[in-house]
Amino acid sequence: MTSNTTAKNILLVDDDQGFLDALSRSLTRRGYQVLAANNIQAARQQCEQMLPDYVVLDLKLDQESGLTLIPELRQRFPKVQMLMLTGYSSIATAVEAIKLGADNYLQKPASTREILAALVLHDTPPANTSTDSMTPPSLDRLEWEHIQRVLGENDGNISATARALGMHRRTLQRKLQKRPVKS
Repeated sequence: MTSNTTAKNILLVDDDQGFLDALSRSLTRRGYQVLAANNIQAARQQCEQMLPDYVVLDLKLDQESGLTLIPELRQRFPKVQMLMLTGYSSIATAVEAIKLGADNYLQKPASTREILAALVLHDTPPANTSTDSMTPPSLDRLEWEHIQRVLGENDGNISATARALGMHRRTLQRKLQKRPVKS
């Protein structure tokens, strides 16, 4: 991308300031014009200063959901390429992000290379696609995704989700404190 004569604009929206700073520096070194925001309101303000070509949007922004910003960005910038980035990955949120207008969905931790590939090449599979990506998800991963879906159906209410899943509330809380299971 650095060979382009005109730099592409990227809007980064993430409440993890360390991640935001590191990704901003990395993208700037690659020739992108970067504006960063650590919440939805700051992202809206940044959009007043720049027309983004790409948006990297975190799912959880403190007490807010990045999902709420997707339709607004899609309506305002119909050609922007949008990536939902999250440490709390689930099939339900991935499907919802895509339905709302995101072009791709990527689980943290993700490298700058992976983020750019997901943004720029979202319509073609990566060249290094392995057969591992074709294997079905593990039972632990399926359990994690099911819990996330039921949690979403219960608007984040832990007690209601535990009842719906037929498990003790503390057991559910322990499962939710663990990092998402990789496939």
